[in-house]
Amino acid sequence: MTTPQRLFIGGEWTEPDDGHYEVINPATEGVVGLAPEASRAQVYAAAAAARGAFPAWSRTRPEERAAILDRAADLMQRDFAANAALARAESGATTGTARSMQVAVGAARFRRYARGALEPVEEAIPPQINEAGPMGRAGVFGALAVRQPVGVVTCITSYNNPWANPAGKVAPALAMGNTVVVKPAPQDPLSVYRMAEALAEAGVPAGVVNVVTGSGPAAGEAAVDSPDVDMVSFTGSTAVGQRIAEVCGRGMKRQLMELGGKGAAVVLDDADLDAAVAGIGTTFSFYSGQICTAPTRVLVQRGVHDALIERLTAYAGHLPVGDPAAKGTVVGPVISAAHRDRIESYVELGRKEGARVVTGGERPAGHDRGFYVAPTLLADCTNDMRVVREEIFGPVVVVVPFDDEEEGIALANDSDYGLIDYVWSGDVARAFGVARRLRAGGVGVNTIGRNMEAPFGGFKRSGVGRDVGSYALHAYSELQAIVWPG
Repeated sequence: MTTPQRLFIGGEWTEPDDGHYEVINPATEGVVGLAPEASRAQVYAAAAAARGAFPAWSRTRPEERAAILDRAADLMQRDFAANAALARAESGATTGTARSMQVAVGAARFRRYARGALEPVEEAIPPQINEAGPMGRAGVFGALAVRQPVGVVTCITSYNNPWANPAGKVAPALAMGNTVVVKPAPQDPLSVYRMAEALAEAGVPAGVVNVVTGSGPAAGEAAVDSPDVDMVSFTGSTAVGQRIAEVCGRGMKRQLMELGGKGAAVVLDDADLDAAVAGIGTTFSFYSGQICTAPTRVLVQRGVHDALIERLTAYAGHLPVGDPAAKGTVVGPVISAAHRDRIESYVELGRKEGARVVTGGERPAGHDRGFYVAPTLLADCTNDMRVVREEIFGPVVVVVPFDDEEEGIALANDSDYGLIDYVWSGDVARAFGVARRLRAGGVGVNTIGRNMEAPFGGFKRSGVGRDVGSYALHAYSELQAIVWPG
């Protein structure tokens, strides 16, 4: 058994008040390690430590903040193999995903925001000529818009990427001069402590970064309602996001919410179907569909409906399911037994609603241990089915046919969610025309790829605010106006 993990509060590794809980490997059901159970008082202490560290850190020279973030990235890379092995063990990601999409992206985000710390925070406003009046004498008034750090930021991160997701919050928050309390997802928190170790070794001052964990909601609730917290950055379900937003509203705390998605993939009748299948198929293959941006809701024009179903069925049937540590595995387990059961209940619900299970729908053979779900395709769906309207967060794709472009757009927009949608068409101008009419924070045209400097966030119940690239620096800052007479 590994040494039980301690909390990181005020620069000190601290024994948890409420003991430890087991972190379970989703592939083997073995114990990866013991994570600490923070008490409410310890979470409040972490926020108080961040509050105490804020004045000095916020006045630190940007070059110094950049150097610390760069050194932290170097240290994450130094321990790359061990970090990736831990991420794979506690998240169930395949080796390739743990290495390239988790640890490597996490380190890259620290490097990006080391540069971001040096980006200008002042923007000149054109002078304004004011006539004499009750507000004073006539004059030419200059103005400056200055981005200031918000203060203490609570970062509550998701289980689907224990490196990239926290890095995407912590690095830009620190770059802007904020201090942070990080509350990782309970299922795979150990990687975030490795991130904290790298930051501590890189020279981050005591109290600037704090990490607290718990197996239930109590630690997260304390990290939100602490009076020392000025902002909450959350990635997770819409339902939890709503509860956090209610608490933030009472205290007028700033929010950045990355919530659920039910990405519509609009496949028009002139699309390259092989390209569309390769994109849609990532719902089956990339982290077993546990990603909010997945193209899970396929809307396909009737002329190519049957051909697309045929190709998606073949694609799903050729994906190796198994141990994420094994070479060649594409589909690993989902995060927990409870989540596996939830996904299976949705597939059964789809059957009852009238959907046809084309492939999958049963636990993959030969996997008595581990939380595996077979890639599943549901056809003959309609937009009023719960499997079409609700986020399943697993390797399940639903297909809804449509007749013409107008109907396809209407179906895509008939959703509570609006994170990232997709359009496939051989006519790029047509695809862009459809994309502009989709009510989503992002649209991929003939791709599932993303530009990592483009703003990321959702319409409707998919979130509040935007981050990624320089937009993340803006998200973790407040605008101050300074005005003077010329």
